[in-house]
Amino acid sequence: MNSVNTINELNDLLNGQNVHVQLSVPQLVEKATLRGEAVLTSTGAVKVETGKYTGRSPKDKYVVEEDISKDKIDWGTVNRPISSEIFSSLYKKVVTYLKSKEELFVFNGFAGADEESRLSIQVINEYAWHNLFAHQLFIRPTEDELASHEAQFTIVYAPTFKADPAIDGTDSETFIIVSMEQRIILIGGTEYAGEMKKSIFSIMNYLLPEQGILSMHCSANVGEQGDVALFFGLSGTGKTTLSADADRKLIGDDEHGWSDNGVFNIEGGCYAKAINLTRENEPQIFDAIRFGSVLENVVVDAETRIANYEDISLTENTRAAYPLQAIDNIVDPSVAGHPNTIIFLTADAFGVLPPISKLTKEQAMYHFLSGFTSKLAGTERGITTPQATFSTCFGSPFLPLPATVYAEMLGKKIDQHDAQVFLVNTGWTGGEYGVGKRMKLAYTRAMVRAALEGKLDDVETDNGSVFGLAIPKAVPGVPENVLNPRDAWADPAAYDIKAKELADQFRKNFNKFGSVSEEIISKGGPII
Repeated sequence: MNSVNTINELNDLLNGQNVHVQLSVPQLVEKATLRGEAVLTSTGAVKVETGKYTGRSPKDKYVVEEDISKDKIDWGTVNRPISSEIFSSLYKKVVTYLKSKEELFVFNGFAGADEESRLSIQVINEYAWHNLFAHQLFIRPTEDELASHEAQFTIVYAPTFKADPAIDGTDSETFIIVSMEQRIILIGGTEYAGEMKKSIFSIMNYLLPEQGILSMHCSANVGEQGDVALFFGLSGTGKTTLSADADRKLIGDDEHGWSDNGVFNIEGGCYAKAINLTRENEPQIFDAIRFGSVLENVVVDAETRIANYEDISLTENTRAAYPLQAIDNIVDPSVAGHPNTIIFLTADAFGVLPPISKLTKEQAMYHFLSGFTSKLAGTERGITTPQATFSTCFGSPFLPLPATVYAEMLGKKIDQHDAQVFLVNTGWTGGEYGVGKRMKLAYTRAMVRAALEGKLDDVETDNGSVFGLAIPKAVPGVPENVLNPRDAWADPAAYDIKAKELADQFRKNFNKFGSVSEEIISKGGPII
């Protein structure tokens, strides 16, 4: 399938009488409710359900094997190849399918707040609420920008089109296929809107490093003195929560680039976890859920339309999508200077890692490549005890290029800008999951605040841990007995056994990085 045919078929689809282009938020909310896709909640947000797919489908994600990209892609379980013939056939079927729909919705916008490197995108949706999601999550153009907008990448999203694996060459009814050559992202068979967001992020992770820009799965904020902080972490580690700080302006909650000019947000909105959300713990997120926001799979009372954030009967992965402008203290446009502080977040269910520790450059690169957190009992079928989970660069599912590309760029940035790096454990203390307790959010906030304010730069540290980490002996607002995890356990010998077990898992995971320097392994990893 050549690019001329792709463009012609796309233009034919977009010229149909059923196409609505760049509808406003009120128009999309109205469409979504009238079409029965969504209901209004008591705060004015729309509540939607995504059916049996309440999260991403990583095993149904493919990259088309093409001459333009096949020698660059890090092929494997994350980036699974699929032929041009299969993509072409499915693309034609989906386009034909969408032509038959009564209505289609199109959003034109951008990914990347830095105008020098931003990507012009187009999103074509079968559902009005999906288009509302795209409108809130990506960067919205001005009228002048819209007049000259030409899409460099297009999402074609047909959630109710289901593939036939026997005929279409997929593994299931669901597919997320990226063609770098045709500049198309084809999505079908799933209603989970996050597939759009993460597909564009994967594209940026492919394009930005080629421009000398480090793409990052992290949140970011900036203090009154212009000091920038990055927060890396997998889902459930507190990335969104800790970056939403009333005393600091939010740059973004999930995806960023780091160029020679500084840090910029890739998105125009936030996609926050909503499970157990309260105004007391997360006031900025709680109050952002108002008219125009999208609540995914959150249970809502049929009469009062009040959201119940504690109810996980649909899924634990409940989400809220809203524009950055729904938060008061943001940086607009979402660009800032170079980071002073970098924080790696982990939720260690083994109770081994310290609640906060200072990292050397080698340790930073080691833990960045490791991307460790814990998968808890009950989150997946068959898991009865906590399991170590490693997601390279804290974003393995979204990295088209080899992990070392991103790690080496980070190492150079740390050196160049003398950034301080900390590892923060928001997980368990005093014992593993089921024995110990989750670190108090108030303590974590106090530790992060101390790191951002430079209060930990010259403090006395204890470096005797299994991982050789520099653990501050004192942090303002935090009891000393929780700072060293071994001291927090009732049985220090039991801690030593568990720590060695986790260290062994780190080493086993790191064996897959054959091209990493010995210096990073010897100076960055566990010491026993």
